[in-house]
Amino acid sequence: MGIETVWPLFALELATPRLTLRPLRDEDLAPLTDAAIEGIHDPDRMPFSAPWTDAEPEILRREFARFHWSRRAQLRPEAWGISFAVLEDGRPIGIQDLDGRDFPALRTVHTGSWLTRSAQGRGLGREMRAAVLLFAFDVLGAEWAESGAASWNAASLGVSRALGYRENGIERVRARPDQVDDLVRLRVSAAEFARPDWDLRVSGAETAIGALMPDQA
Repeated sequence: MGIETVWPLFALELATPRLTLRPLRDEDLAPLTDAAIEGIHDPDRMPFSAPWTDAEPEILRREFARFHWSRRAQLRPEAWGISFAVLEDGRPIGIQDLDGRDFPALRTVHTGSWLTRSAQGRGLGREMRAAVLLFAFDVLGAEWAESGAASWNAASLGVSRALGYRENGIERVRARPDQVDDLVRLRVSAAEFARPDWDLRVSGAETAIGALMPDQA
């Protein structure tokens, strides 16, 4: 009897040509906090809505675990979020989030992600976003996907546009007490999604549907 019997989402796994994405497990916490502390972004610019990477390492480790445990504990069909650990050759290098709110009615997912700087610049951000979009559109039946990035974040915006997203408004946000940004909202429909030239391999899809949408299992 494995852990999947008490938490079915742990049976879920997405595989791309170079990456494996799986719902974050406790054994991923230490290597992922190491990856985050190694560096995600230029310290002069905060790309996240909450400046969690500004924390001292010992605080970051504790709060990172607390945050991801809370996401797991709060998951329910009407409001769910999956933090996928992104692994390259078995090594965690980042996180890809996929969230749904009132999903049975809205059929809309939201994404967010990060990669350690040592893994950036090789197209992995696009590959891992494409993986969760394929899962959302083809397995869960999503009709729309939404995301957002600061107007200066060319890398994130470039991933979105390459996958077919269109701009959907601009919002002023304060990422830090001394940093105010224009946040570009983006969305893409299942029909307009620019699909990759590779196939996604999905394991544990039925258990995932059972956990997220029990009425459709």
